[in-house]
Formats: sequence, C-alpha cells, structure tokens
Amino acid sequence: MALSWKARRRWSLVILLIGLPAYIVVAVSVMNALGRPSFLVELLVYVALGIVWALPFRFVFRGIGQPDPEAKQDDRDGRD
Repeated sequence: MALSWKARRRWSLVILLIGLPAYIVVAVSVMNALGRPSFLVELLVYVALGIVWALPFRFVFRGIGQPDPEAKQDDRDGRD
C-alpha cells in the first residue's frame, strides 16, 4: 500500500523529530561501549551511520519538498 503525499509528509516529520535523535543516542552509546578507536575509524563509523539511517526511509522522504501532486493547480499557486 502506497502512502499518500500527506501521510509521507507526516511520517517524515515523525522520523526527523523522534527517530533521528533516538538513532543518534543509540549510535553514540554503541560507539562509547566499543571504546575510543582512532580518529579516522571513528569518523568513518559516524559517516557510515549517518548514511545508513536514511536508507530504509528513502520512500518516505522522496518528493516531500515538492508541492502536493494531488492538489489542484489553483491551490498550489495560492490563488482562489
């Protein structure tokens, strides 16, 4: 079942406002549990984790910055 544009927009806000901070806490906690690796290893792990979190949510974020494709043209232009 495909999500509507409005549903994807709402889910993207939930993911960014709740999911991303929770993911950051988990990632930092895991890195702290592993000890302090060298700077380059730590940098590579954080860059990889920064990319990996978004991969499952690509379909939610795709097209969110665009106007609602289901809205009428007059509504998108801001005219009455």
